[in-house]
Amino acid sequence: MALPVIEGIESFDELIAELAQAFNKTVTKPCTFEELRHGPLLTPLVKYLHTDVHHVALVHAIMALRGHFISLETDDVQDVNITRAYACEATALRFVNMLSGREKIDMLLYELPCPGDVPQEVVASNDSESNLPRTPTERSPLVTRQSGTSTIGAVSSTGSEENLPASSSDHAEHFEGLNALEIAAVSGAKSFLSQKPIQRIIDAIWKGDIVFWSILSSHATKRAQVYQRKTIDPFSRLRVPVYLKAFEVLFFVAFLAFYYAVLVQREFHYVTVSEIFLYIWIASFAYNAEIGEYWDAGSAFYMSDFWSAWDIFIVLIGVAFFIARMIGLAKGNDRILDTAFDILSMEALFLVPRICSLLSIHPYFGTLIPCLSAMTIEFTKFLSIVVVLYTGFLTTFCLLARGSFTFRQMTLILTKVFFGSSYLGFDIAEKISPYLGLPLMLIFIVLTNILLITSLISILSNSLTKVIDHARDEYLFVYSVFVLEASTSNRLTYFLPPLNLIPLALRPLRLFLSAEQLRSTRILLLKATHVPHVLAISLYEKLRRSVDHNRDTGLGLSAPRPRTSELPSSWRRSVLNNRLSGPYPLVAAIRSQGSSSSKTQSPRKPRKNDKPTKESQEDLKAILGQLKAQVDHLAKMIEQQSEYDRDN
Repeated sequence: MALPVIEGIESFDELIAELAQAFNKTVTKPCTFEELRHGPLLTPLVKYLHTDVHHVALVHAIMALRGHFISLETDDVQDVNITRAYACEATALRFVNMLSGREKIDMLLYELPCPGDVPQEVVASNDSESNLPRTPTERSPLVTRQSGTSTIGAVSSTGSEENLPASSSDHAEHFEGLNALEIAAVSGAKSFLSQKPIQRIIDAIWKGDIVFWSILSSHATKRAQVYQRKTIDPFSRLRVPVYLKAFEVLFFVAFLAFYYAVLVQREFHYVTVSEIFLYIWIASFAYNAEIGEYWDAGSAFYMSDFWSAWDIFIVLIGVAFFIARMIGLAKGNDRILDTAFDILSMEALFLVPRICSLLSIHPYFGTLIPCLSAMTIEFTKFLSIVVVLYTGFLTTFCLLARGSFTFRQMTLILTKVFFGSSYLGFDIAEKISPYLGLPLMLIFIVLTNILLITSLISILSNSLTKVIDHARDEYLFVYSVFVLEASTSNRLTYFLPPLNLIPLALRPLRLFLSAEQLRSTRILLLKATHVPHVLAISLYEKLRRSVDHNRDTGLGLSAPRPRTSELPSSWRRSVLNNRLSGPYPLVAAIRSQGSSSSKTQSPRKPRKNDKPTKESQEDLKAILGQLKAQVDHLAKMIEQQSEYDRDN
């Protein structure tokens, strides 16, 4: 197998080019993901990457390369590039499984620097990090992001070989500011994201066991770390995804309440209080969902979320309502005002389902969303054939029925026939044409009601079956995107909506205050406005710890604990250490047995000609039975430990 030559100082594009050469030479025939994951083909590469390569963006490059091979699918005759994409996922997974818990966090959650960030060269492990001054811009984060150990953005010199990425910095620019898990989501690495080691990291991010900000300070840096309650600023808990989604649900509930209040009141000639709050909520949602999240996550990762399109429509309808409303009030035109409320009524088509987006984390609803998405894509493709046939028959019928039916009437009639009203088509067939009307209508009904509808049902059924066959991977992919989107922001001072409109008032202060003063002002403003949110989070976590403590100590009941296999290796003890009471359990059992028997029998020296009595034989059998039971128990624990090592 041809191994890449990676010294650890390569740029992101150079790293991708080196890995691409290795995968092109190694994978030359189609294979499945499971064959690559458990087979020997990738073993030399995985061992080399684990023992000899020290590059912080290694997993990032493998996931980006996976997306590159997928993009070559149209040029793939024997599915070799698809297999290479699977090989990227399998290699990344096997590599991650060989890392410790702390190393997994560092490798998977390190973010590729943006062009505005100052990269750090790979130096000796004892060298100190140096930060160069950088002029802040409008899109710069509040504080500088902690850079990694690779130089990003250089031009690759090995991109001439077949199936290699282009020799440019396109990859570094395309994936800038993303971590390895986000790149996996962008490239569609569903098999990688659905594996247990990756899901443990994602679950820890969702629950706040892994945090990115430890303190709310102008000198803070974004770095993934394990949550420590006594050392981490309570205001940093505002960035935990589960709490962000909880406050987002409350925001949407208030949004829906103001929406219904405005439509029920329907005041034409003046703006009500509910309408003012509705404008505030629309502006806050637009600034948070479309501007803030787009800048933080980037265009590639932002559009990978299923609900991004719904957010765009919510904002567009809200803006259209506001414009029509203001024009109607300025002109005093009731017709325009009525049209404005009609536009607002369409907001419910997107707003109500958007509130239920939290159900995406449930396995059942999380599986339905990919199904609906896949079926919608297939329906859209099939609709083009329907439009072509419908247009042809509509043109013919309109020309045959000129003088009897108008274009609008014929369009409505054929639409009804298409959706099942066949009898209507037969009734008007002779009115369209005495000779050609009935045969053409019969052909149209057969094509639409029988052939096209049946074909559409079959296509949608096949699409649904494909998604259901990979239901777990599809659900975990949606869940992963759901969690990662909530934790991708590089802004330290993240104002929850609708309070996110308050920092807009600080924009003019950029002309008078320095960057450091402006950062300190934003932090003070955040702490002043979000005290109720932090108190609610602290109270909830305190109650949760109290409930867990009461379950552990009260009435002999114990709270359910996470399985050992669900925790990273650095966060847990061995299964054997958890279950064995001492370092030598068998000897302890013999001693306890001996001590218990010594209490009832007086010690005496054994004689040479003494014969074992019946009681001594029974005691010996009892001890041997206990020894056998403990040996069997120890064998089971060793087997469980070996199974766990194989899984991880």
